[in-house]
Amino acid sequence: MSEASEKLQKIRIWDAPVRVFHWLLVFCFAGAYITSEGEQWRLVHVTLGYTLGGLLLFRLVWGIVGTRYARFSSFVRGPAAVLRYLKSIRSGRPEHHLGHNPAGAVAIVLLMLMGLALAATGYATYNDIGPGWLSELHELLGNGMLLVVIGHLLGVVTASWQHRENLARAMVTGYKTGLPEQGIRRSWAVIAVALIAAVLFFWWQQWQSAPKADATSAVQESVQMERVANSAGKPTETEH
Repeated sequence: MSEASEKLQKIRIWDAPVRVFHWLLVFCFAGAYITSEGEQWRLVHVTLGYTLGGLLLFRLVWGIVGTRYARFSSFVRGPAAVLRYLKSIRSGRPEHHLGHNPAGAVAIVLLMLMGLALAATGYATYNDIGPGWLSELHELLGNGMLLVVIGHLLGVVTASWQHRENLARAMVTGYKTGLPEQGIRRSWAVIAVALIAAVLFFWWQQWQSAPKADATSAVQESVQMERVANSAGKPTETEH
């Protein structure tokens, strides 16, 4: 056993903000996609869509000022690096990356670009801004993003199997196996807590601003329906 192998241990790779962002994004996209049909779910769909857009804006900033493996400079590579990584997978000896691998980076960039466009077209559609075809583009982007998500999941499963490491679990715990000097020093939990608090506050505001049903109209409608039901149950004069 080499000296390097002996030093391998659990090290922190993903900081708390990256992990919180990741799972909130999963929740928001899945929830927005499920609630995209049906007027009764409109506010939920819009709220989750706006949240998705806000999360992506945060990730853009954190991708510049965040920790080592959160920065775009650590994982966004050119076409040559992506092709080399794909060839290594095909050969059965995939390159190992502690952070995002080059192919995963492509999926992440696509998801971010499509997600921002999805949020922007959704905002325009909801507020009747711009041409009518934006609503069709919004739907197209949603379906396209779903396909990228599926491709990303397949890539995660494949890489987990080939590298014998659970990549999904690493995005929960933040830890992978590596050399001590390769890990990040701080988790930045305070930023993650602030992100969660901001999302919850926004959801609370959206809930407070939701249109309330007119109680009087509801009572009148109920009375009217009861009268109709009662009159339908009464026999007519010809029935006596």
